[in-house]
Amino acid sequence: MTNYLNRGFDQAEFENRTARAQKIMHENKLDAMIFTTEPNVRYFTGFHTQFWHSPTRPWFVVIPAEGKPIAIIPEIGASGMAGTWVENIITWPSPRPEDDGISLVASTLNSLPCRYGRVGATLGIESHLRMPINNYLKLTTMVKKDFVDVSLAMHELRQIKSQAEIEKTREICRITNVGFKKIPEYAKAGMTEREICKQFRIDMLLEGADECPYIIAGSGPDGYDSIIMGPTDRAIELGDVLIIDTGAVRDGYFSDFDRNWAFGYASEQTKAAYRATYEATTKGFEAAKPGATTTDIYNAMWGVLEANGALGNDVGRLGHGLGMELTERPSNTATDNTVLKPGMVMTLEPGMVYAPGKSMVHEENIVITEDGAEWLSERAEPELIIID
Repeated sequence: MTNYLNRGFDQAEFENRTARAQKIMHENKLDAMIFTTEPNVRYFTGFHTQFWHSPTRPWFVVIPAEGKPIAIIPEIGASGMAGTWVENIITWPSPRPEDDGISLVASTLNSLPCRYGRVGATLGIESHLRMPINNYLKLTTMVKKDFVDVSLAMHELRQIKSQAEIEKTREICRITNVGFKKIPEYAKAGMTEREICKQFRIDMLLEGADECPYIIAGSGPDGYDSIIMGPTDRAIELGDVLIIDTGAVRDGYFSDFDRNWAFGYASEQTKAAYRATYEATTKGFEAAKPGATTTDIYNAMWGVLEANGALGNDVGRLGHGLGMELTERPSNTATDNTVLKPGMVMTLEPGMVYAPGKSMVHEENIVITEDGAEWLSERAEPELIIID
């Protein structure tokens, strides 16, 4: 039996990913696809390193129409890439600004069979090229093929998670839940947002998280007005409401959900707003099933919020995809209309402005199954927790 808590993946995982990518290439008449970002390089190779934090060197992986991925990478990464399933590893002594791998990439792409004369690259929606744009423009003149956008196709490929990916997400959600559950044990009025979040991070690391790169906090008298800033040195006072939202990571996969607390007491209006967002996650979960769409999820959740007096929503969406990145496509919006399929890991993130300058946001993580959805995060309490 596969132990999904083991690090990394079996080779069959990467073989399957590459085969699915090559099917997309055949359907889109492509001779190859080239990838330059950490998630996409890791997705096809298993090359997992913190060295991406250095912006100096570019990294390239080419997926040919047939066969294994080809890595064209700086010499410093050769031994690490050799530990993956990739066999064809081409290197150069980077940094070399005058030719930082570009001629090697061009030579590799030109050497592949030219059936369609097209190379796919992530040029569009929710993507970027992790290389100097001048180098990309030069590359397009050196390669005897046209470059076309495959960003949407790549998003769709990565949206469907394998069971191993789902279990990695489930484990980091479990770890995150442990951290959240401990907060009422130590958080109290007088502590700062930063102090509470520091202990929260420690607890998640002790429980097994590899890193906690995203921890925000917002607080204020009976409510908060921002969910993307902080934590700050603001001291919590009695009557405050605190939100903490986190994206923790284990083995390269994210959790992404939040929790809310009040200190001492909260108004009935704030408690009602909490109940509304909780009910919205229930309705969103019920709507999340194969064949439905992200817009169905949005409408189910927004209907609850609107019925409970929502003045608006300044987040722009009510959840999104989740996996190797903190946020992935698709988005739960009124117009996204992405069809849900088994294996898609999603966040349900209903939020509303319930009074001027006061928001309530609630988030859970789920996976779409063959006949509905399954919770990956352990649901929050149905009533706002009051910390005495």
